[in-house]
Amino acid sequence: MSDVAILGAGAFGTALAITLARDGRAVTLWARDPAQAEAMCAARENAARLPGQALPAGVTPVSDLAAAGGCATLLIAVPMQRMAGFLAEAAPVIDGRALVACAKGIDLDSGRGPTALIAETCPAAQPAILTGPSFAADIAAGLPTALTLACRDAALGARLQRRLSTATLRLYRSTDVTGAELGGALKNVVAIGAGIVMGAGLGESARAALMTRGFAEIERLALALGARAETLAGLSGFGDLVLTCTSMQSRNTRYGHALGAGADFDPEVTVEGAATARAVLALARARAVEMPVAEMVAAVLDGRLTVAQATEALLARPLREE
Repeated sequence: MSDVAILGAGAFGTALAITLARDGRAVTLWARDPAQAEAMCAARENAARLPGQALPAGVTPVSDLAAAGGCATLLIAVPMQRMAGFLAEAAPVIDGRALVACAKGIDLDSGRGPTALIAETCPAAQPAILTGPSFAADIAAGLPTALTLACRDAALGARLQRRLSTATLRLYRSTDVTGAELGGALKNVVAIGAGIVMGAGLGESARAALMTRGFAEIERLALALGARAETLAGLSGFGDLVLTCTSMQSRNTRYGHALGAGADFDPEVTVEGAATARAVLALARARAVEMPVAEMVAAVLDGRLTVAQATEALLARPLREE
C-alpha cells in the first residue's frame, strides 16, 4: 500500500507526487480520466499537465478511486470550484482519513473554504490544508520550496508535517486554518489585479501600490473572520501574494495581464481568483469589510467597468491615513 495518495493529477498534484516519491515515499496518483492514468503509466510522465518531468518509480498512477482511498493520508489536489462535487462523490471511499486540501479559493456556491467543505462532506475525516508560495514546475524540478501546513489538531499537524516534508519541500505547520486558507485564496484576486495593472501598461510602481493595498484588504477580511495576523504575514499570506503577483508563471497574473492588454486568454486554464473575487465580496459585505481592490477586480471581470474606469475609481477614492 502507498504511504500517500494524491487525488487529482493536475500539475500541482503531479509535482507533489514527484517530490514525495523522490524522497522515498510510495505514492498513488489518482486521475479521473482512465486514459490519462494509462498514458502516465506508459510514458512515466504527465505529458498533459507537467511535461518534461519524469515520474519516479514510486509513483503509481491509477483511475480507480478505491485504489487510492485506502491510504491513511490523502492529498486532495482538485480545483476549488470542483471540490464540493468531488467530495460528495468520493466521501464513501475517503471519509475517516487525514484529508489535506491543496486548493486555494472560496467555493462560489457556499462561500466555504476547502477544509469546511471537507468537514461538511466527510464528518469523520481530519481536515488540513497545504498552501503557500509555490509553482508546480519548481516543486517537480526539486527547487527549494516552503509551504504552510495548517491543521486545527496540532498533533496531527506535526505528524503530517513529518510525513509530507521532503529534502526540497519544507513545511511549516500552523493551527490557523482560517488564515492559511484566506491568504491563499485572496491573493489570487489581488494577482488578477496586478496582472491587469501590468497588462494595461500602468507600471511596476502601480503594481506595488495595488499589492500593498490588496494585502491590507486580505488582512481586514481575514482578521474579521478569526485569522491571526502572523499567519497572514507568513508563507500562506504575504509570501504567496508576492510570488503570485510578480510572476507570469501564475495563471491568475497571466489572466489579469490579458484583461489589461485586451488580449485573449485560454478558457480551458483554471483561474481560481475569478470565482474567488465574486465569492469574497459576499463575505466582505456581510461583515461590513471594505475591499475596493476586490470590488474593482470583480467589476472588470463581470464587464461592469473597463480597466480605465476601474483605475480611475481607485485613484479617486478619498485621501486617508495608511
